[in-house]
Amino acid sequence: MAKDHGPSIKNDEQYEELRDEGMSKSKAARIANDSKSGEKGGKADKYEERTKEELYEKAQEIGIEGRSDMSKDELIKALRNH
Repeated sequence: MAKDHGPSIKNDEQYEELRDEGMSKSKAARIANDSKSGEKGGKADKYEERTKEELYEKAQEIGIEGRSDMSKDELIKALRNH
């Protein structure tokens, strides 16, 4: 049975598995709290097919610092490496 991580983590079991795989606390929490996490997907547009504005909004959503000064390519790299 997974440890209860409180109300900030919605899927404690998945959070612990991700942490055991070496993910940071913030990344594991983001994934464990996503209602679509664990479902098969692949329907999202590739980053290259998105506009710079869409990439900026995604970067803002996940809290990437310095995003306002980034080019489209830099935003893509930051999103992939976050």
